[in-house]
Amino acid sequence: MRIAPRNPVLLVLILISVGACLFAGFLSDAPNRLISGRPLMLWEATGAPMHLALALLAAALLTLSWAKTSRTAAASALTIAGVLLLLLFFAAGHCAAILMAESRPATRIALGPAFWIAVFSIAMAMLDALQRIAAGGVARFLVVGILVLALAAMTAAGVFDQLSIMREYAARREVFAGELVRHGVLVLASGAAALAIGVPLGILVARRPAAGGAVFGTLNLLQTIPSVALFGLLIVPLSALAAAVPVLAALGVAGIGPAPAIIALVLYSLLPMVRNTQAAITGVDRTVVDAARGMGLTKAQLFWRIELPLGLPTMIAGLRIMLVQTIGLAVVAALIGAGGLGTFVFQGIGQYATDLVLLGAIPTILLALAADFLLTTLILVLTRGTAP
Repeated sequence: MRIAPRNPVLLVLILISVGACLFAGFLSDAPNRLISGRPLMLWEATGAPMHLALALLAAALLTLSWAKTSRTAAASALTIAGVLLLLLFFAAGHCAAILMAESRPATRIALGPAFWIAVFSIAMAMLDALQRIAAGGVARFLVVGILVLALAAMTAAGVFDQLSIMREYAARREVFAGELVRHGVLVLASGAAALAIGVPLGILVARRPAAGGAVFGTLNLLQTIPSVALFGLLIVPLSALAAAVPVLAALGVAGIGPAPAIIALVLYSLLPMVRNTQAAITGVDRTVVDAARGMGLTKAQLFWRIELPLGLPTMIAGLRIMLVQTIGLAVVAALIGAGGLGTFVFQGIGQYATDLVLLGAIPTILLALAADFLLTTLILVLTRGTAP
């Protein structure tokens, strides 16, 4: 065996995950939801068969880090890492069920730092394998789809029911669904408005560069204002506007609630949309534009037939940045009564209930990752033009 690994990235990631499982708690056991739990190491939380399975999969990945670089080795690493990732989730849920069967109903079994570190490291190992096999958008979509379906099947089977975060969810199932919808409405409404405003502004700046200084200066200034401060600044003018125009008040415009949240999110979302739209238009090969003009295309035809199709990947990249940013910022909107997943985050902080915070934070992260993944996949498909 070579002394130096051929895939040092995989080696480091596996060593990090193994080290976390050896020296940090895989789960935590707390007498109730408000008290910090004692850490449970992996060998305390799982039985011998699970130890063996996890160890064999980790050893296989370590071996592959010295294997000759090839698509086959990368595909093998991807498959083994995927199985290991799912096994970690299953081990956490299964062990929580066993521990709760021997504990009081108020006991909380939470996911420990070793679990999160190991899951993150294995996910990064899968991403590294996808890059090494040069996987296209469709292949990445299939891999993620298989993982999501497997986790959904485990959830439906009740594997995770005894984990503390799922118990928090079970106690708030209907409320969670409503807040998730509100979060989505905030993101979609502000995203649609940012598109409607940002794309024309980006086209204007691309056509008239002299306007770029004022436009980008204003948008950059808005980015420097903290989100909480901007939400607060909108309360007084919107309250006055609603009082002066009853029709707007009847439509839901007020100093608190969704209206100031959507306005603030739109203001934050404009910069990536305007900048990427400008880059998309100005980045089109000038020889192609000149040839199109020579063929007699009007400005409108030039935009729809040449500039938009060629610049679409760059514009979608701006949309990706905007959506990911908006999904995260929408959490803060709960402070002004707009609802959304931030409701659970701030309730959990107020109650010092970590799992209630995670009930809002984890879905927010997953939504952001899903938006990033789907739009990145779309960009790959558009730029490559062929499925893997």
